[in-house]
Amino acid sequence: MEKVIVFDTTLRDGEQSPGASLAVEEKLEIARQLEKLKVDVIETGFPASSPGDFEAVRRIAQELEAPVITALARALPSDIEKAGEALREANHKRIHTFIATSSIHMKHKLRMSRRQVLSSAVEAVEMAKQFVPEVEFSPEDASRSDLAFLCEVIQAVIERGATVINIPDTVGYCTPYDFGALIRSLGENVPHLEKITLSVHCHNDLGMATANSIAGIKAGARQVECTVNGIGERAGNASLEEVVMALATRRDLLPFRTNVNTTEIYRTSRLVSRLTGVPVQPNKAVVGENAFRHEAGIHQDGVLKESATYEIMTPASIGLKEGELVLGKHSGSHAFGERMKRLGFRLDSHQLEAAFRRFKELADKKREVFDEDLIFLGEEQTFRIPEVYVLEYIHTVTGNQILPTTTLRIKKKGKVFQEAACGDGPIDAAYRAIDRVTGMKLNLLDYSLHSVTGGKDALGEVMVKVQVKGGMVTGRGASTDIIEASAKAYLNAINRLIYREEKKGS
Repeated sequence: MEKVIVFDTTLRDGEQSPGASLAVEEKLEIARQLEKLKVDVIETGFPASSPGDFEAVRRIAQELEAPVITALARALPSDIEKAGEALREANHKRIHTFIATSSIHMKHKLRMSRRQVLSSAVEAVEMAKQFVPEVEFSPEDASRSDLAFLCEVIQAVIERGATVINIPDTVGYCTPYDFGALIRSLGENVPHLEKITLSVHCHNDLGMATANSIAGIKAGARQVECTVNGIGERAGNASLEEVVMALATRRDLLPFRTNVNTTEIYRTSRLVSRLTGVPVQPNKAVVGENAFRHEAGIHQDGVLKESATYEIMTPASIGLKEGELVLGKHSGSHAFGERMKRLGFRLDSHQLEAAFRRFKELADKKREVFDEDLIFLGEEQTFRIPEVYVLEYIHTVTGNQILPTTTLRIKKKGKVFQEAACGDGPIDAAYRAIDRVTGMKLNLLDYSLHSVTGGKDALGEVMVKVQVKGGMVTGRGASTDIIEASAKAYLNAINRLIYREEKKGS
């Protein structure tokens, strides 16, 4: 089987999803997991866009060893210099440069002629080759470009040293039929196209990003660009887990292989969702909460007799274990540590001790502790923001005939603060009390709650997005008590804001 290179752009295109902004350490944590997932190429950011993006690319380039580390750059000398500088210490590095080639983009956005665009593309590739051995070129909005001009630009950049040509369906305009036809046309009309790697990058505006990517592979592309959970601009990008599992499941029609370790897919999906604050829809293919659930009686009967009747993939193939119940309140630290290792966590002694304490607290509140609960506890420890404010106590009085009131106690660097407030509901009251303690005026942009596992005693996870002074950050908190989880999420967002400001000042 021929290999398809998996190019992950979660940290670049995926981060452009509204509200999904990531701190440097969060990008680094996702990059480490992508390396475990064994993607071939990681597009780590757009160094010229901000100091934060530059630093993230630089840090990832320093630390990761196996993947090709890629940075995006417009066809501008300043962008390419920034990308080259950020990638300097990478083991394997690539600059991905681009310029639009469609008439609508050239006329209204670039305000450049075809000759000017062609010249800029060639010069960008030539300059990028001075910094890195691999140069990828993308003709933005390729799917709406004039074919003859598109072929001319591609041929010219190949002659100047481009090693990868990426064909983006930038606005998700194509259907699988015409995107496949476009890829075949390039193969027929661009000399020596077989000497470079042909790539596809599809957006999901019409819900066809995965189908278009598969059509591109069948037509000759051997690199596919995608994001975890399909996050990205507007309706998102081709979903990594969908493309990879389609290739793994339908080898009768798609005789291709990837290097991806599919058993890390679920963990990667969870991590990206937690750090970006973008929840995975329940009916999302492959990684959605309902992807392996069966409610209809006929389906349940069939699955009990033979899982293949209604499951074309197994839960284990993406890293979900069949046996969820693993530990209880009488379990010891050794058994807990071994289980965390089997779930893929490598925690140091301090992280393990903290996770075990949280596990004991949870086990006292729940009858059963599931793998999903343990994954959540492990993820809490692998990326921790310094806790300036810590919730010690919360008490709520509420009802449909009384004014909801919350009293809480918060510790800050050894000092204890107690405050109470009333609100439209218990959560609003808790947030008002926290505002009084911290003295911060935050704008709550979004609030979401979901259960980590099933059952009436399920661990509830709350995600909030808050805004202050033009900045936005995501906070997360979990508890079997949703009021406590809500307060923890709000404080987590505040701690993240403080941490971000401190990092900017250092």
